[in-house]
Amino acid sequence: MSIQFERVDVSLKKQVIDGMRKAIVDGSFSPGQKLVERELCQLFDVSRSLMREVLQQLEAEALITIVPFRGPMISEIRLDEAKAIYAVRQALEALAGAGCAQNASESDIAALEANLAIIVQFADGADPKSVVHAKNEFYNVLLSACGNPVVKEILTGLNNRINFLRRLSMGQPGRLVDTASELQGIIDAIRQRDADLASQLCADHVGKAAAIALQAMARAQEADQAGAVIQSLQ
Repeated sequence: MSIQFERVDVSLKKQVIDGMRKAIVDGSFSPGQKLVERELCQLFDVSRSLMREVLQQLEAEALITIVPFRGPMISEIRLDEAKAIYAVRQALEALAGAGCAQNASESDIAALEANLAIIVQFADGADPKSVVHAKNEFYNVLLSACGNPVVKEILTGLNNRINFLRRLSMGQPGRLVDTASELQGIIDAIRQRDADLASQLCADHVGKAAAIALQAMARAQEADQAGAVIQSLQ
């Protein structure tokens, strides 16, 4: 794996943090994957001391976990944590939808449509990274246009963990087609300036995504537990 990033006029530490963060959010690193400092130093062509500072920052953002005597690994989201994240998302995105219906400009609505078009284009699931990026951009517009900076701040802070769940839910068969239809309904409600409808549709969208992702996580957890039992009996 090779990670490309442009060396611009900002600190090298910030560039590496941004590069690592993007790789984690994009799924280039898998949840639970062990990170080897030496390999990361080679990957980014930086010193071990700088890489340790980078890892400390990413740990503060809950993107990695530094396990005593084992080193850093990509953080995993537990089922109970995922449920909590979806509950927060559902409440706040309902507020964002209502605010966007009241405050969005015509250019904001056009930007929502443009990002939805990208999602539709990749509805066959052939390019999951492009879909997640377009979904993120859709929400960037929604949150910027909703007129509530606190909602935007909280959801932006959760974005990195939300992206893992977003990849999981949208990776389930048929979910992308349903997602496109749900987002179109949200845009239509915003265009009609129907705040109550936009709010309800945003909440419904998150609720449907939550049901699918949480079910997939529960199945994976059950499979892991069954595997552990079988292994203990061997």
